[in-house]
Amino acid sequence: MSALKIKKGSSRKSAYDLRDPNGEVIENHTLAILVDNEAGVLARVIGLFSGRGYNIESLTVAEVDHEGHLSRITIVTRGTPAVIEQIKAQLGRIVPVHEVHDLTVEGPSVERELALFKVTGQGDKRIEALRLAEIFRANVVDSTLESFVFEMTGTSEKIDAFADLMRPLGLIEMARTGIAALSRGA
Repeated sequence: MSALKIKKGSSRKSAYDLRDPNGEVIENHTLAILVDNEAGVLARVIGLFSGRGYNIESLTVAEVDHEGHLSRITIVTRGTPAVIEQIKAQLGRIVPVHEVHDLTVEGPSVERELALFKVTGQGDKRIEALRLAEIFRANVVDSTLESFVFEMTGTSEKIDAFADLMRPLGLIEMARTGIAALSRGA
């Protein structure tokens, strides 16, 4: 019996999501969008994605210029290179959008995510949770006799790895902020 040869861009999570080996590669792209901070802008940007059936893997929004009333929307989405180019072109045509940057193709960038984990447990499981938190540089931000709340900042992969290790130790709840990203250099 031979192993499945799953190409880059295909999912390892479901047999129903196998990609055509001759088709284009589906990639994750991080888009940074600078917009006017006014009512309805986020709805218009999100409406573009939902109206065309594009998925959003991660979404963060915050005002970055109080005087200029500008906000930065960071979106992680998936698609073929042609679909990503179409998304960027359509975003650029929305009136309150000032800039659209594809951080994935524009060069090196820094991406981070914040996560909170609630872990319950007693005895050895509690000690093991604290040991793993120290290894992953997670901070204890709340503690009771029955549970801990850990805070961790890092890449999505690091957060996923920590969550996978905490599940058998009593992970009962998790909250994630989504990816915040900036390009590196000048």
